[in-house]
Amino acid sequence: MVDHYQVLGVTRNATKQEVKEAFRRLAVKYHPDKHAQSPDHVRLNATVRFKLVSEAYEVLNDDRKRASYNAVSDSDCFRRTSGTYSNPYGNRYGYGYGYSARNSRGQGSSFSSAFESTFRYLTTRAFLLNLALAGGMCFAFTAIDTSGETLWKMRNSGKSFEDAMDSLEKTKVHKDEG
Repeated sequence: MVDHYQVLGVTRNATKQEVKEAFRRLAVKYHPDKHAQSPDHVRLNATVRFKLVSEAYEVLNDDRKRASYNAVSDSDCFRRTSGTYSNPYGNRYGYGYGYSARNSRGQGSSFSSAFESTFRYLTTRAFLLNLALAGGMCFAFTAIDTSGETLWKMRNSGKSFEDAMDSLEKTKVHKDEG
C-alpha cells in the first residue's frame, strides 16, 4: 500500500485546499503530455508517478475515502519493523516513495508495541469475520456429530452403537462359518 500523504507531500492533517494545491503542482510536473518527447524510461516513470498522484488525490480529496484510508493505514497496514513503517512494495518501481518515517507515537516498550499491534490485528474486520466463520463451522460440526448420536438412540433404544457393531460382527462370523 502506498502512503498517499507522502505521494502528495502533505501531512496527515492537511486541509482539502493543501491536498488540492499539492496535486495540481505534482500533476503539472508529471503529466504524460509534458513528457511525450522524453526518453521511454523518463516517460514511464512520469506516467507511473502521475497515476500515483491522481490516485492519492482521489482518495484524500473525498472525505469518505480519506476516512476509510486513514482507518486502514492506522490499523497497521504498513509493515512495522522496530518502530518504523515501511512500504511493503519497497521501491521496486524506482519512484522513490519508500515510506520509512518514524512511528509518530514514539518509542514505547516492545511489549506495549507488540500488544498494540496484536490488538489491532485481532480487531480488524477480516479477522473478526474469519473468527465468526470458524465459530459457525465448529458449531455446525458439533451439531451434526451430536445429531447422529441422538438419531441412533431414538431408533435403536436400549442398544449402544458399539453393541450393534459387535452383533453385526458376530452374524458375519456365523455366516462365514455356515
